This record gives sequence, structure tokens and C-alpha cells, in this order.
Amino acid sequence: MKRAALVASGLAVTALLAWLLFVALPRWYTRSGPAAGANASPAGAPDAQPVRKIKAHLFYVSDDGLRLTGIEQDVVYAEQTPEQAREIVLAQIAPPEAPLISAIPTGTSLRALFVTPDGQAFVDLSSEFVDAHPGGSLNELLTVYTIVHALTLNLPAIISVQLLVNGKEVETLAGHVDLRHPLFKNLPLTIGN
Repeated sequence: MKRAALVASGLAVTALLAWLLFVALPRWYTRSGPAAGANASPAGAPDAQPVRKIKAHLFYVSDDGLRLTGIEQDVVYAEQTPEQAREIVLAQIAPPEAPLISAIPTGTSLRALFVTPDGQAFVDLSSEFVDAHPGGSLNELLTVYTIVHALTLNLPAIISVQLLVNGKEVETLAGHVDLRHPLFKNLPLTIGN
């Protein structure tokens, strides 16, 4: 008799745990989340939360090829300046849609980004930033200031930008612009910002 009571108790506990895991908890989580049916995704598709975006000016080569032109685009929002700077650089180095022309060499990727308390951003880019660069003093200016302006004109907390390649300081990108020091805005290179 004791054995039957123990088995019955065990089954009751098992049934209670199964009910909690498979019925009660899913209902509880569903109620605390968005209303049922709101933003529902098709069966089998993962639930995607909408990504908050901000407007930022990204910089591309002007029609005459002599300056940068600022184009307002959506960029992923981030709470802190370093994270927002990272999102802006990622958007800036991404290949643009035609007819926009990027001054950033194809294949360039962001390796790291840091911002100091005094407003200096350190942007570490992959070797393609140098290796795939077409050369020429104007091209070099446009390439460098695409990154500098994307950060300094969109984020008031950033006042200068130090460009690194593969984690190291470089003297120059293509022989013309001194990259051993932080760079500041150069507004004559930019139109429409």
C-alpha cells in the first residue's frame, strides 16, 4: 500500500512539473511579452525585434570627384558614443548602392574602435584600407576624411580620429596624408553636410 501511494505521489509530482514546464510557463511568458498576434512572424520564422535606427550623414565621392558629399541615411542606434561610432563606421564602409561611390577601398573591414574620454576616436581598419587603395593625393584625402567626417560630424563627443591599420599606427595611407597624428574635421573637403 505504501508503495502504491509513493508511485501515485511520484506520478502526481511528474504531472505537475510537466504541466508547469509545458503549459503554465509558456503562457506566463507569452502574457508578459507583446500581445498575442502583434508582430507575429510566420510559423517557423524566428521572432525579429525591430531595430531602432537614427539618421546619420555618411560621406561619398561627389559627382565631380573632387569632394565628399554628405548623404543622410539610417544607421543602427546605440546608447553609448563608442558603440554608435562603431555603427556609423560599419555603415560608412559598407558598399553603397548605385549611384553612390565610396572612397573606402573594397573589402575594408572594421577591426576595432575605441573612444577616449577627451573625444579622440581610434579606428582600426583591415589591411585592405591600404592594400586596395588606388593611390593619388586626392583619393587619399577623400578616403581618410570619409571616416573622419562620418565620426566628427555625426557625434559631437568625437573631436578627432586616429586611423590604424591592423592594430598599428601607419605613417600614411598612400604617401600623402600624415596618419601618425589624430585628424580633425576638414570642412572644405565636404559639401552638403
